[in-house]
Amino acid sequence: MKESSGSSGLRTYVLTRLALALPTVLILLTVVFLLMRVAPGDPITAALGARLPAKELEKRKEEAGYDKPIISQYGEYLGQVVTLDLGESVTDNRSVTSILAENGSATLELTVAAFMITLLVGVPLGLMAGRYRDGPWDVGGRLYGIIIYAFPVFFLGFLFQLLASQFGWPTSGRASPLVEYDLDSITNFYVIDTLLQGDWSAFWDVLQHLFLPAFVLGLTISGVLIRLIRVNLLQTMRGDYVEAARARGVSERRVVINHAFRNAMVPVVTVAGLQFAILLGGAVLTEETFNWPGIGSELVRYLNQRDYIAVQGIVTVFAVAVVIVSLLIDLVNAFIDPRVRYR
Repeated sequence: MKESSGSSGLRTYVLTRLALALPTVLILLTVVFLLMRVAPGDPITAALGARLPAKELEKRKEEAGYDKPIISQYGEYLGQVVTLDLGESVTDNRSVTSILAENGSATLELTVAAFMITLLVGVPLGLMAGRYRDGPWDVGGRLYGIIIYAFPVFFLGFLFQLLASQFGWPTSGRASPLVEYDLDSITNFYVIDTLLQGDWSAFWDVLQHLFLPAFVLGLTISGVLIRLIRVNLLQTMRGDYVEAARARGVSERRVVINHAFRNAMVPVVTVAGLQFAILLGGAVLTEETFNWPGIGSELVRYLNQRDYIAVQGIVTVFAVAVVIVSLLIDLVNAFIDPRVRYR
């Protein structure tokens, strides 16, 4: 049986994107490596120069391989990335893997929850604004999008903290101290861990702590999504295929949902996916506002301490994550819009 041209085109598109992803990752890794070497001095001296004697510093640099030629260091760095061994932080001797497992899971948990709120708010409001142009839904949606996007996330966070404190709602941290002390870190995702333990009171406590920062962050991003969906929906509603569907007697609701909305989502998926990738890099302001122990706040702390080994490991994972998310966005777009795979 002959392979259809559609599946062949999709396979070619996927293989092409995978082939392009590899050099992209290599370029990003090279840039990260060089940026860390541009900083004055070596990472050991930068972090511990004022604390250790000269002999101990030289010993630490030799153990870390900073006495070797730059090419040898670059080769070892690429080897560490491939083996997922990104070294240890200089200041507190934590492995970068453990930092990503503990603090990265907090950021990922916050990101997923915030993204769900973004979709729940942004997609329906954007759809209604585009569907009922210049009506109350459209005016209200556009006004909301402009105002929420203009609000600094930390200021919006402070406002919600003041409001939540009036009702006794948790305003900081991932969980109450007693819950966090008794919680077994199985996956490092508190919501999942409480479910695995079957502790429903702890589960409710974790959800309460997660809701406020996720809600604030999700609302901030939803403003972008509303405006983007509205604009793209208005464009697709003027398409010939939409007029043809109307001429065949298809109901307006089906025309909007099944025809216009699907095509309008192609650029939306791209922007939404990139927003998700940015959030994975650490929603620093949100984490600082709500005392959320995520990877963004840890990155800032290591930068302040000039712990470039930890910074290099964290930024490396961010760079690879952005490439992976971008690749997934391309693949999703290819499934949504068959025209993409033939460009």
